[in-house]
Amino acid sequence: MEKHHYSVYLKLVFVALFWGGTFIAGRIVSTEVPHMIAAAGRFFVACLCLLPLAWKLEGGLPKLSRQQMLATLGLGASGIFFYNLFFLAALQRMPAGRSALFVSLSPIVTALSMAVIFRERLGWRKWLGIAIAFIGAAIVLTRGELMQAVHDLSASMGWGEAFMLCAVASWTTYTILGKQALKGLSPVAATTYASLWGFVMLCIGAIFQWSDFNASRLNWQVQSAIVFLGVFGTVIGFIWYYEGVKALGPARTAVFNNLVPVFGVALSALMLHEPILISMVVGGLLVMLGVTITNRSNAAPPSSAEKAN
Repeated sequence: MEKHHYSVYLKLVFVALFWGGTFIAGRIVSTEVPHMIAAAGRFFVACLCLLPLAWKLEGGLPKLSRQQMLATLGLGASGIFFYNLFFLAALQRMPAGRSALFVSLSPIVTALSMAVIFRERLGWRKWLGIAIAFIGAAIVLTRGELMQAVHDLSASMGWGEAFMLCAVASWTTYTILGKQALKGLSPVAATTYASLWGFVMLCIGAIFQWSDFNASRLNWQVQSAIVFLGVFGTVIGFIWYYEGVKALGPARTAVFNNLVPVFGVALSALMLHEPILISMVVGGLLVMLGVTITNRSNAAPPSSAEKAN
């Protein structure tokens, strides 16, 4: 662990804590407010914080090149619009702790995607880690009833699980695009532009859900949850995550997502009184073991792309 990266690692641990907390906040919000409106509220709060921050730290937002505009648009679509759409839809249908465990798959999907897109070779050790991670995910997905799922997958996997898998795919896209978006852009600028793009998209979607909105359901718990999602889950979390991607690369940064389900499950048990199933513990540990094996070599010498940073 490089000495000058200690602060980056510490920030990524706190990012995992904040994002673990978003599952609890998201669960509270998703049951009371239409998804597009809730997500738009989250990024309204985020943009209110990000714009003054960008002016204070960097004197404003830089003018984007065509490539940067497309990259930040992609970040807004994948990590803001689609992720929040799938994220809140999943939390409306399944417990927060169980949803958080699906985030463990993000580093595996990221590693596979990097291998396909950038033709990175996966050795036998990485394939072993991937296999272990997917076995663990299957245990979580089926609540330990693997054989029953073989005969009737619909008995174990519902719309909540399907939406959460889509959220993982959206976040993988966001992580990979983040590497490209950071070329010539600071974490603050990239996060602000991505949030602005995403906010516009969510506002358009919110128009179609406005008839389902009931202002009386915006109690202090829901309002506090939206503020937490906007400030800690977005502003602080996204900027520090971007710093990790820029300093360590996408694969090494994605490893810290292992801590998100740990915090998510623990917080959901403490705050929402959700049960912790044996299948969640066993499956979650297998996923984290698999991810550790898969990304072990990525943490040892940095790749040429990482050295460029």
